[in-house]
Amino acid sequence: MIVDFHTHSLASDGALSPEQLLVRAKEAGVTRFAITDHDTTAGYDAVKDSKEAREVGLISGVELSCKWATTTIHVIGLGFDASAPSMMAMVSQLTEARQQRAEKIASRLEKVGISGALHGARNRAGDSQIGRPHFAGWMVDNGCVSSITEAFDKYLGAGKPGDVKMFWPSISDVVGAITESQGAAVLAHPLKYKLTGMKLRALVNDFKAAGGVGLEILNGRQPPVDLKRLVQLADAAELIPSVGSDFHRDFEYGPKLGVDADRLPVNHYIWDALESFQ
Repeated sequence: MIVDFHTHSLASDGALSPEQLLVRAKEAGVTRFAITDHDTTAGYDAVKDSKEAREVGLISGVELSCKWATTTIHVIGLGFDASAPSMMAMVSQLTEARQQRAEKIASRLEKVGISGALHGARNRAGDSQIGRPHFAGWMVDNGCVSSITEAFDKYLGAGKPGDVKMFWPSISDVVGAITESQGAAVLAHPLKYKLTGMKLRALVNDFKAAGGVGLEILNGRQPPVDLKRLVQLADAAELIPSVGSDFHRDFEYGPKLGVDADRLPVNHYIWDALESFQ
């Protein structure tokens, strides 16, 4: 069974339109699918009623930004009512937060000699949710850096001038918005936060206490040792496994759309339990 519950379209920082993403999912043999754009349901909304959506088993999805302690965390919402007041209010709040963060990033870049970043990033984002990749792309286009990697290494990555985390809601508020919208909250890519084992367990415990029900055990290309560790973590916390490619665009070493769930060492997944949250 080929599934994918973590993907991105042009509605946030992906390279493909929602329509193109569905075509690619169908070509990959996907039968259960979610578009989980950052802090917006626009990608899902654009294609939810299409024939292709039915063919790949599309459900509602989103990847919401939040704060836990001093760390930015991402929580995936699946199977929710996208028109529910709680979800619409959270997306609106995060859209405003992204605009505020963009202004702060631009201000900080101005102080290190890079001018015009806000206008450039907004133009590059268009109708998409603005984020650091739009700043990075603009910086490459304008010769400030030679590559996206350099933009993050020097200016936008963790601990750099454009690393702004202060505007996100709490993890409990984000999980609450998903559950109040009859959806399932999944902790995305737990190992990407680079927490110690003790802090990771504390994060998982707080996530579950807030109403979270799922843990992403596979995210794109990751070593088998990480999969084993996350399966054990999910079991210990009694969280339901979820998987996804975290697909954004095609590149040589990037993940492809679709995950073969039959090859993974678990036999129950979040998509099997979604109806219980409706």
